[in-house]
Amino acid sequence: MRKAFALGVAIALLCLGRVTQADVYNLGPGLTNLETVTVGNAGNTADTRYGNPACGGVDYTYNIGKYEVTAAQYTDFLNHKAKSDPYGLYNTNMDTAISIEDGCNIKRSGTSGSYTYSVASDWANRPVNFVSYWDSCRFANWLNNGQGDGDTETGAYTLNDYNGDDGRWIGRNAGAQWFLPSADEWHKAAYYKGGGTNAGYWDYPTQSNIAPSNEGCDGYTDPGNHANYYNGPYLWAGRYTIGNPYFRTNVGEFENSASAYGTFDQGGNVWEWNEAISFEGGQTTRDVRGGSFHHFMLNGSYDLTLRAFVGFYWPSHPNLEYDCLGFRVSQVPEPSALLPLLCGLGGVVCRRRR
Repeated sequence: MRKAFALGVAIALLCLGRVTQADVYNLGPGLTNLETVTVGNAGNTADTRYGNPACGGVDYTYNIGKYEVTAAQYTDFLNHKAKSDPYGLYNTNMDTAISIEDGCNIKRSGTSGSYTYSVASDWANRPVNFVSYWDSCRFANWLNNGQGDGDTETGAYTLNDYNGDDGRWIGRNAGAQWFLPSADEWHKAAYYKGGGTNAGYWDYPTQSNIAPSNEGCDGYTDPGNHANYYNGPYLWAGRYTIGNPYFRTNVGEFENSASAYGTFDQGGNVWEWNEAISFEGGQTTRDVRGGSFHHFMLNGSYDLTLRAFVGFYWPSHPNLEYDCLGFRVSQVPEPSALLPLLCGLGGVVCRRRR
């Protein structure tokens, strides 16, 4: 298994007991920085195996997060932008003392106007959870505006204080440099085989058409094709990859189970928001992809939530924040004439297979 950090560093961080304000690209010893991998093979064919609309065809080169956004990275964001937290970027369920075992152990101290946030070192490199779609957009805006005191309301997305349950008019702005992946970008990074423009797609984001193993990671060396998800013969009779209190592994823990482009955990750990939009049940919904650690069965199987044809639309309401929801970000190094991608409005949307 990939070691998250050396023992001496871990002890030092435990003594500190918190992640302080820094830089998400350079958080310091023992902490996973925000990194991206390049997704090339521009102009690749879309994945048409599971009906229309097809998904995964992307006409440009882009970067995508190597890992899901971690609790430490999000803590840094909170310390810069949630001193009073008018947008509800922090959910108290993140604190495991409040949400028992479900949160990512980010704790808040102080009073409104001077809130500070910390996360213990043994939780710092696990994915953040209990984040809404708008939280994720605001994190992307913050990156787009240089971190620090960078604005959360403009940049990749023009939010202008919006925090409601619709927002169908909000899409990626032209010239955006950091943003949530579109459905096509997410799908390609996870499943495309790479190496050309007609290479085809894997079923699982571990470069495999065979369901990944979910065997636990304590003292276990990853031989490849592993993911953090609940698996078993039926509900309540299965096995978590990692149990109490964490449930979510450190990002990239299964070091030999990357996608063809080098992303980790696009199958399992937490479901990930992307930009795709739909209107279901009289409400606006956004897409999540990739499955999670949680026990969620689809068509009699847990591993199917990790497969290429599966996407679920969840309401984008700011109160829709669960233990199984997180995100990763995408990037272009400079403005592109191919943007914006009006995901779900003028572009291709991946819908869940019914």
